[in-house]
Amino acid sequence: MKQFSQLINSLEITNKTNAKLDALVNFFETALDKDKLWLIALFTGKRPKRPVKTSLLKQWCIEETGLPEWLFLESYSTVGDLGETLSLLLPEPSNTIDKPLHIYMDELKQLSTKSDDEKKAYVLNAWRHLDTQQRFIFNKLIGGSFRIGVSKKTLVNALSKLTNIDANQLMHSIIGQWDINSISFEDLINGSHINYDNSKPYPFCLAYSLEKNLDELGSVSDWQVEYKWDGIRGQIVKRNNEIYIWSRGEELVTKQFPELVEIVSTIKEDFVLDGEILAVKDQSVLLFNDLQKRLNRKTISKKLLQDVPIGFFAYDILEINDEDLRAKSLQFRRKTLEKLFSDNQLSKPNFKLSEVIQFDKWEELDAIRNEARLHNSEGLMLKQKQSEYHVGRKKGDWWKWKVDPLTIDAVMIYAQKGSGRRSSKYTDYTFAVKTEDGLVTVAKAYSGLTNDEITEISRWVNKNAIEKFGPVRTVKPELVFEIAFEGIAFSKRHKSGVALRFPRIKRWRKDKPVSEIDTIETVKRLITNPLDV
Repeated sequence: MKQFSQLINSLEITNKTNAKLDALVNFFETALDKDKLWLIALFTGKRPKRPVKTSLLKQWCIEETGLPEWLFLESYSTVGDLGETLSLLLPEPSNTIDKPLHIYMDELKQLSTKSDDEKKAYVLNAWRHLDTQQRFIFNKLIGGSFRIGVSKKTLVNALSKLTNIDANQLMHSIIGQWDINSISFEDLINGSHINYDNSKPYPFCLAYSLEKNLDELGSVSDWQVEYKWDGIRGQIVKRNNEIYIWSRGEELVTKQFPELVEIVSTIKEDFVLDGEILAVKDQSVLLFNDLQKRLNRKTISKKLLQDVPIGFFAYDILEINDEDLRAKSLQFRRKTLEKLFSDNQLSKPNFKLSEVIQFDKWEELDAIRNEARLHNSEGLMLKQKQSEYHVGRKKGDWWKWKVDPLTIDAVMIYAQKGSGRRSSKYTDYTFAVKTEDGLVTVAKAYSGLTNDEITEISRWVNKNAIEKFGPVRTVKPELVFEIAFEGIAFSKRHKSGVALRFPRIKRWRKDKPVSEIDTIETVKRLITNPLDV
């Protein structure tokens, strides 16, 4: 546990990717194989179920420390994290033991079947023999909420740096089906349990934001223009009757979208398609908020399949029957893609070619872009017809031209301190708009302000805080901000009835009184009539 605890500490004290990679590589170079496997399992969501109720952990801590319940609750409110609160309140250990991570994990799995008295004896014994940091990690593991600021991609990149194995192959290996008790670390990373050749995706070709005047792009006839959809960029790989779906984040998401697998299985050719995974119902693209209901689900109910059906709009074809097409022109690839769809009668409402927008003059595109939101599109994509399918970005070949963000004026009502270097200042804010009888929250945001503005707001919060709830401060509703966001949708999960996509602070409206902020009715009209508000 000591070695694992040191790793977590190293990952938490830095926000530099290279430092995190070095810490992970060092752990993989020195840890026991079983501990390496458990690290991968924990970081990829394969942790066991919680063996002990959190209410029991609170109760045992109060008994062990002799603290009154009110003081424990006040401490918990201030810290904001149960695992950390427990580790800080418990007395220092009289002596220590250092068992490997995998021993603790095996013991925690067995703990699920024990009585409450047996669970208590085990937990207290661990608390009495672990230092504060190790105890914190133990509490997170036993509470079933182990999370750390390391993505699957960072983990995979560390393994790739260690082994020189392709990152996509490693991603396929570690997120596939494997049993920690029946596979070695070496077999896992070498993919002995998978056939990677059939599933291997290609690096995505990406676009730059448009930074030229349209007439600087040359002849209209040299460009292919499509809508930019707000879904998940993905590659569908079909080889040797096996089907795989990869996200742009290099995650294998095949099982999340059985509708796509069913359609693709009817196609006789092998291929690799690039396109957008979207929620599509009644021939209309739904909002990203709807798509989110289908993401990261281990099981998908029949009702969810009906309520949020998934579609795929194909942009490009990268491979056909083992032939790599990426060096061919976009114009050639598009004709190949159209033939694949035509030959297999693939033109379905939920599985179709991305529409090529017809226009004669550059001047026409601005109006088309401005109306893109009516189709739940983010804007337009402009692609040079002679362009290859590059790895990553190449300036000049592909441009994305997004619609201008939506904006509202709202008042700040809550403030919370940041973390790390920003822990001394209030950097996270909650904003509200007017209702008939007061205010209702509509968004949280933490980006868009200068350091000087953050400092000024923090001083203001210290003087104008009304109430505190742990790290959160309720403030007088006096500071008005313009909030920008990419999209908006109705939401039953939010008290306001709306959810904003990617909200951020556009500017601090010192010139605007609270009486002039937007109403919830105005905000909701952005959903139904975004061009009229």
